[in-house]
Parts: sequence; C-alpha cells; structure tokens
Amino acid sequence: MLPEVRPALAKPAQACYNADRTARNAHGREQTMKLNIRHYSELTTDELYEILRARCEVFVVEQNCPYQDLDGLDKRSIHVFYTREDGSVAGCLRLFTLDGAPETVHLGRVVTTDRGTGLGGKMLHEGVLLAQSLLHAKEIVLKAQCYAVGFYAREGFAVCSEEFMEDGIPHVKMVLHCPPENV
Repeated sequence: MLPEVRPALAKPAQACYNADRTARNAHGREQTMKLNIRHYSELTTDELYEILRARCEVFVVEQNCPYQDLDGLDKRSIHVFYTREDGSVAGCLRLFTLDGAPETVHLGRVVTTDRGTGLGGKMLHEGVLLAQSLLHAKEIVLKAQCYAVGFYAREGFAVCSEEFMEDGIPHVKMVLHCPPENV
C-alpha cells in the first residue's frame, strides 16, 4: 500500500506544507504554525524527534502512563503535525490503513501541547480530510480516551464499542463513516 500512498502524498503535501496558520498559544499570544504532512520515510530526524517528544510529554509524563509508544506503526503512517517557528511540535497525529482493510484508516496518537487554542480541532479536521483524499478512506477508526469522546464527536465520530482499559486508561472505539462522494 505504501508505494501507492507516497506518490499521492507528494503534491498535496507540498501545498499543505506551505500553509501557515495563525493560532493563539497557551499564553494567549498569536503565533504562526506550519502544517506539515509527511510519510514516515520523509520525516527529518528533527521532525521525528519533536513528534516523539510531544507524544511523550503528554501521554507518558502528563498522564503518568508509561507505555510502549514505539509500536512499529509510525513507519507505515502519514504524520500530520503543526510546528512552531522554532521547529517544536505543537500538535500531531498519525494515519495508516488497517491490514486487510485498505479502505479503513486508523487515526491515532492525537496530541496537542497547547490546549484551549483550537489547534486540536483544526488538526483533527485536517487528518480526516487527508484520510479521505489521500488514503481513500470509507471509514476512519480510532481509540479515544473516554474524557475526549466529545472532542472526536464534534468531527462526526461515533462511539462503536463498550468502554475498555488500555494502558490503565478508559477508552472506547469510535468510527466515522465517510460520505461516498469523499472517497
């Protein structure tokens, strides 16, 4: 699947890479953020480091949840992330198709380091659009921490499982069925 994804990514990624967004940071100051879209193989070492640093900061340190973040799935993922002017990552997520279900895209590792700025919602929306346009998703699935269900529901995701524990944190599975005209 990756050889098909990378050529499709090349042109839209360049257009999106050059898209600057103005957002308020956690201190209420406006700053310019750059939207980046890269397949793992296209990430620089600094970009990969900043993505992993942001994920560790939130998922491991803030949530006090030691877990194995490096699960091998990053290597087959498209990474959507916003960078600040200094190159640090303000938010990120990853997209990949599920084995045996090429029209189902998993969206995960959604994190923002600047809360309350609207960046998370913008990033989630970008991820959904990319799953539909680049990966031709008919459905997008994710595992949401229960406290964040409303965040994903605002983008159209619906709970499709009972609550379950993952890494000691309550989660549910959620799904977004993509309209046929978007695939």
